[in-house]
Amino acid sequence: MANPFIIALGKGIRALARLRGSGAGGGSALPGLVVERLSPQFATRILERLPHGVVLVSGTNGKTTTTKAVAELLASQGMRVFTNNTGSNFMRGVISALLARVTLLGRLDADIAVLELDEAHAVRFVQAIRPRYALLLNVMRDQLDRYGEIDRTAQFLATVAEGTEGCVVANREDRRIAALCSRGSLRASLRWFGLAPDLRARFPQDDDLWVEGRHEVPASAEAQPDADVVLCEAEGSRVALLVAGEEGRLHADLALKGLYNAYNAAAALAVARAVIEGEGLGPPCTRELMRALQEVRSAFGRGEAVCVDGHSVELLLVKNPGGFRLALDSFDAAGHLTMIAINDNTADGHDMSWLYDVSFVGLRATGVAMVSGVRGFDMALRLAYDGVPVEAVECGLRSALDAFLALPSELPRRIYCTYTAMLELRRLMAGKTPIEKVS
Repeated sequence: MANPFIIALGKGIRALARLRGSGAGGGSALPGLVVERLSPQFATRILERLPHGVVLVSGTNGKTTTTKAVAELLASQGMRVFTNNTGSNFMRGVISALLARVTLLGRLDADIAVLELDEAHAVRFVQAIRPRYALLLNVMRDQLDRYGEIDRTAQFLATVAEGTEGCVVANREDRRIAALCSRGSLRASLRWFGLAPDLRARFPQDDDLWVEGRHEVPASAEAQPDADVVLCEAEGSRVALLVAGEEGRLHADLALKGLYNAYNAAAALAVARAVIEGEGLGPPCTRELMRALQEVRSAFGRGEAVCVDGHSVELLLVKNPGGFRLALDSFDAAGHLTMIAINDNTADGHDMSWLYDVSFVGLRATGVAMVSGVRGFDMALRLAYDGVPVEAVECGLRSALDAFLALPSELPRRIYCTYTAMLELRRLMAGKTPIEKVS
């Protein structure tokens, strides 16, 4: 049984952190860090009692929004779901989220947990708690100063797959994930989600980012395994999916924005179906799940739009070359004022050389109205190499946001930002307009 004193202490620290305003930026990991130090088995003791176990979501890009989608799909089927919805994807973030839901005696009112975890922390997690389900999204270069090259990241995900007990749902199109899941070392069953051949060029893998325009279809495409869910159309918010056992294409108009979220939606549907079947809850009612999928909205800071000072402001998290490229490809710069905010704090990664693997030529026609963040001048230099005009550089996020909002234009605003820049901008906007707090 969890220690009531430690839980009370964690809840108190969490309340103080929220009073200081961290809730507007996605919560604080501090209470989780304190409780983890005092009681290393805190999360294990609580989560191992869940009747339907844990769904672990990991990979380089798309974890937060996909985790949110999986949680909402399962909730639509009557399951009581616990999830770490703050986007803090270390174990301390999971514990902080637990502190918001558990009683002083450590009871969690949930049937299942859907957790996003950073690749390295996912390894730590499976050493303590074997997930019943795992969703492996992708492997791309991210925070090279922290993890090194992506083969190491792939090995992290291999450990997660091998530690999963029930079912691994994996990205068929990612060459590294396909390779690690084909080793024959999994104890769990294996399902895939994937893309129709004519969509593969729109979702470049990490290796494709090295050469501009190199988006070839893998030579082994013909030998690929059948996928449970295949994304076969993605135009704007309209998607079409081929789902195993269903006749014809299933269509949906997603509230989620961005091409990458169409693929995240396919991944979420695949793992929700696996859970429903695996837990003996009956055959999955895919059409009900499709209706629920249409209602899923972006996680905070991942395409979230708010009204600030009379302007629509959209926040788009970018943290590696693959994610930034897909974001730029997904949203037309025309008809918007653009700001880019780049920080290099620990949570962002200190090595910003990856910006040179992103093509910004699509911003030439509109230019960038404001560049900000700790690495604001580095970002402005990067844009100059691609011939993108920059109207202003202001490294301080507060003054940059104020100036960006004050520009004499009725056009909606869009901000591409790294993780800590997103949290700070969201906090600053919360001081100007009501923004949903994330517990």
